[in-house]
Amino acid sequence: MPTPLLPAIEAPTAPFPWVPRWRTLLTSLAMARDPIGNLNRAHAAHGDTVGLHLGGIRPCYVTRDPALVQHILRQHHRRYLKSDLTHGLIRYIGRGLLTNEGPDWLRQRRLIQPAFHRQRLAGLTRLMQAAAEEWTQELQARTATGPALVDIHEAMTRVAFRIIAQATFGTSMSDAERDRLSDILTQIQAFYVRTIRQPYLRPWLQGTGSYRRHEALSRELRELVRTYIRKRQRAGTSPATPHNDLLQMLLDVRYEDTGEPMMEEQLVDEANILLLAGHETSANALSWLFYLLAEHPEAAAQIRQERAAAGLAHRAPEFEELARLPYSMQVIQETMRLYPPAWILDRVALEDDEFQGHPFPKGTLFSLYIYGLHRHPTLWPAPNAFRPERFAPGAQPPVPAYAYLPFGGGPRLCIGNHFALAEIQLVLLETLRHFTVAPITKEEVVPVPLVTLRPQEGVVLQFERLA
Repeated sequence: MPTPLLPAIEAPTAPFPWVPRWRTLLTSLAMARDPIGNLNRAHAAHGDTVGLHLGGIRPCYVTRDPALVQHILRQHHRRYLKSDLTHGLIRYIGRGLLTNEGPDWLRQRRLIQPAFHRQRLAGLTRLMQAAAEEWTQELQARTATGPALVDIHEAMTRVAFRIIAQATFGTSMSDAERDRLSDILTQIQAFYVRTIRQPYLRPWLQGTGSYRRHEALSRELRELVRTYIRKRQRAGTSPATPHNDLLQMLLDVRYEDTGEPMMEEQLVDEANILLLAGHETSANALSWLFYLLAEHPEAAAQIRQERAAAGLAHRAPEFEELARLPYSMQVIQETMRLYPPAWILDRVALEDDEFQGHPFPKGTLFSLYIYGLHRHPTLWPAPNAFRPERFAPGAQPPVPAYAYLPFGGGPRLCIGNHFALAEIQLVLLETLRHFTVAPITKEEVVPVPLVTLRPQEGVVLQFERLA
């Protein structure tokens, strides 16, 4: 077990309890190995907002207080920006919507927002459904002679990346190229998270060439994406060969103030962000979703009953029909409460601020602990239990304000949240239309908190054809 944190001491000017630096330095390895467990213990011991030193070096307030989170993300969002903890990703994936800030971010957000309007989502739904059917056809072959054992995160990563790659670039990308892009993004984020959690390793990583290797991966990623952008630009589009995908939208849009299109480097940056954010959120959510349904077959049965009652038992729903299946969405919402893809967010104060009489000087760093919010014992009854009915209309108690943020909150709410939810719902429905899912072990699956919250490697579930 990690060494428990000692009782907090009050720093001379600190508004909240502060764990002494020597203690967080001593426990930095334990924090790197199990950040969720250590943060949970810190909050249990010291309250909803506690000061720590990241990696034993950098002072930071970690909070699971929904009022403070709302203060930072919404009410006073202009006083807070993402910190260099996020901006450091620019080195590897570019300056897109996820990593950008200020007026340039707002300009890009306004430019790209129409890509995710309901009308365009309805068209992209067909790509999502085709990928879901391709996955179930693969599973049909694997279950031809009996139940099949499936590494669920590996499978859902392939499905989600197939969807976002096709939604972004159309159907021209090969399986090998998709797999390579996915592998590069996985390697980059795992390395980057290590440099944040263990900053004292940076000289060693520099000396061993780790930075150079991952920068080479970044260049490979950019060139792969650039190749597809240029291929599309050369091919053009016509009524005979329309391209109803996100890349074509990025190529077609024009800035309101200049009438100019995006430059190539910006196109590459935004496409990289779409690939990273677009498959990570969905792959993780789907993996956790099937893990929970394997543990709760009654929920899977209720999803099938709801679908039959809506007259959709034997065909895929259209985009407009998804709203007729609210229980399936409640299951997804509860999954993303228990296992939020974006499990922690960072913000830094651009100016002096205060919250409930507590002063925060300019430069104060905050980690908004979404996983802790979603399992807060006083905000959620039986917070660790799987209860989809929490999200039913009129459910009591209601979902607390800013205690449920699977896609962030405020003006920087994830632009692709509706895309992700539609994708997850379609893959869920198509899978449960053909298969049951069951666990093969009683061992609890451990979350792996990288940039997003993944299940540990090698989580295997049993899929079997419905009778």
